[in-house]
Amino acid sequence: MNTPNESASGAAESGGRLPLQGIKVVSLCHYLQGPAAVQYLADMGAEVTKIEPRHGAFERHWSGANVFIDGVSGFYLAANRNCRSVALDLKTARGREIVLKLVAQADVVVDNFRTGVMERLGLGEAELRAANPGLIIASATGFGASGPLRDSPGQDLLVQARTGLIAATGHYSTHPSPVGCAPVDQHGASLLAMGILGAYIHKLRTGEGTRVESSLFNAGIDLQQEALANYYSGGFQKSKLDRAHQLGTWFHAAPYGVYRLADGKLIAISNVDPVKFAKALESEDLMAIASIDRHVERDRYAATTARVLSRLKYSEVSARFDEYSIWYAPVNTYDELFEDPQARHNEVFESTVVKENVATLVRHPISYNGTKPGMRFVALSCGEHTEQVLHELGYSNEDISALSQQEVVALGAPQIIQSNELHA
Repeated sequence: MNTPNESASGAAESGGRLPLQGIKVVSLCHYLQGPAAVQYLADMGAEVTKIEPRHGAFERHWSGANVFIDGVSGFYLAANRNCRSVALDLKTARGREIVLKLVAQADVVVDNFRTGVMERLGLGEAELRAANPGLIIASATGFGASGPLRDSPGQDLLVQARTGLIAATGHYSTHPSPVGCAPVDQHGASLLAMGILGAYIHKLRTGEGTRVESSLFNAGIDLQQEALANYYSGGFQKSKLDRAHQLGTWFHAAPYGVYRLADGKLIAISNVDPVKFAKALESEDLMAIASIDRHVERDRYAATTARVLSRLKYSEVSARFDEYSIWYAPVNTYDELFEDPQARHNEVFESTVVKENVATLVRHPISYNGTKPGMRFVALSCGEHTEQVLHELGYSNEDISALSQQEVVALGAPQIIQSNELHA
């Protein structure tokens, strides 16, 4: 298996160091928000050591749509690349001793446990700072470290509901709808990674550590800052969220939304000049209402647009829209996305050989000096790097054997993995 310094498609490929090489991160993260955050850091070259329970983190044992590739969870593969795995029992004194030795050498510790769990484990801020005064301590919770919901379960769908995202995404009175993925988790991960990087810059300048705190609740609200600013500043009421089912948001002027065409295909239409729009579709009906307030009378305009488009095929509409520079896009399925020419050009997917099968994963979204960091390695087995990390901390073979027999640590077997860019 590739070690963290043997990049299959990372720093060596770009002819230089990855941006975060040299940073050491200890991750006590599970589910999605925390692991995705540290994966961003690991992709950029940080040395991330993931601390897992001896039986493995939650994401090893669950996967959406029950997808397991030769026994490896698709959920785990999506958010744990380039991170070493150390499996130990945090509830034992020897287990905490190992973590604190790692902390003493680290720049950052990240957790996304519920509030109070780290303290109960003997790994609260006081213990961590005693081990490393300049440490960056980053925590992600569901609703925040304090407040009336601090102990409530933080999960993407529940946060979508509580932050108004479901009400605004669907149609509040008839069919409110969640987003078809986990956007709050992923945005929360991005915000947490951003906060850590800001704290690291501060540490480079001053030598001081920082306490970084984020939450899914705040992330769900941050996702909607344009919509919320308009809603509260405009003095609207919840009835404003109700609209024609074609319309994508409550605050854009029609025809902003999705429409079905004569051949069954769906098309998304963005902001338009109503006169150009009517000319492009050769529609007298749309020209007749080009001067109306397309926000106040959004449902009327959307209904007219839907009626006009229902008589045309995608090839006709796209040709006319291209001619008049109307902003539009096909509504791709995941199958169509995989073959999309821009997705191919941007090399957004990579294939990963997992034992005897292949997984398809989304690559790091940013390039550095023209090159995207890729998967250098992934810990397919829980505790795959336990022995390696313990040796680095000064434990002897005899010590490691004793820790394993005492069920303080678990030693996973190294696995072989090979990754390739798709559409390269």
